Amino acid sequence: MKLIKLVTAGIAAAMLSGAALAANLPDGSKANPLRVLMVPADTGTNDITADYAPVFNGITEHYGIHFDLRAGASYAAVVEGMCNDQADIAWYGAVTFGQANDKCGVDLLAVDVKKGDASYYSGIFVAKDSGIKSISDLKGKSMAFGSPNSTSSFNFPVAMLIAGDVDPVKDLKKVIVAGSHSASLAALAEGKVDAAAASYNSFGKAVKKGAIDPAKFMPLAKSQPIPNPPLAMNKGLTSEQKATLRQAFSEIHTKIDAAKIRGYGGKKVDRYDTQFDVQKIFDALGKLSAVTKQVKADMIGKAGER
Repeated sequence: MKLIKLVTAGIAAAMLSGAALAANLPDGSKANPLRVLMVPADTGTNDITADYAPVFNGITEHYGIHFDLRAGASYAAVVEGMCNDQADIAWYGAVTFGQANDKCGVDLLAVDVKKGDASYYSGIFVAKDSGIKSISDLKGKSMAFGSPNSTSSFNFPVAMLIAGDVDPVKDLKKVIVAGSHSASLAALAEGKVDAAAASYNSFGKAVKKGAIDPAKFMPLAKSQPIPNPPLAMNKGLTSEQKATLRQAFSEIHTKIDAAKIRGYGGKKVDRYDTQFDVQKIFDALGKLSAVTKQVKADMIGKAGER
């Protein structure tokens, strides 16, 4: 009889514990908001969440979904955050979206759209008086890149070098892995390198902030269109939660001030496309097959050389 009571008590305790755990799971309520992580993109403010807060606040107001917005310490940290169930929604670059999908599986939520375009561009930038006129001219030169996990400040520029018959390890005299678009461009502006990798959006932002003088610097090469950095959802969210989030993001531009609709990097956009074909992201990533883990490791190693 005592054994039966103990077993019964154990089952009851387990049920109560499970119920308590379930009650504390993020469900979009005020008490248990959905956790949002963002890769550390270059934004117009010191607080990466500041540009995005009005959109999420608008969704809270009109759809009753609450959020806890946080900036990831690194691109890799946002991938790990999703895959360790520390995030319910994440704003990725195309490469980190692919990494998260490979590691744990994610569902596409939306991409931002401006003037009917859901794409952006990566570039390689140089000084106008450098004498560098083509990618092949970068042989024997120095170059700065952003984070190795960044789509447009590392992966696409490296792919562009390789496609232009420039080995980023053997042919570049010096490699700096600066960690971000703005840091990469700053290395160029300060004369530390002959070329810098960054997105066209980041170059324009640097010009606007006065960090880059457009009279002195110019694009050397421009990538193919890259699907705008996607918002992704944790596979563990319920189908009802996913459907509500897709509806909210597809309609929010009709509910709040247009100036509050922001995309990756804090730029103003028109709306969010929740029906975007995820295969377009994977197709773009397929162009990066030459940028292998070994290439990245060798470049990081070269960057560590004195």
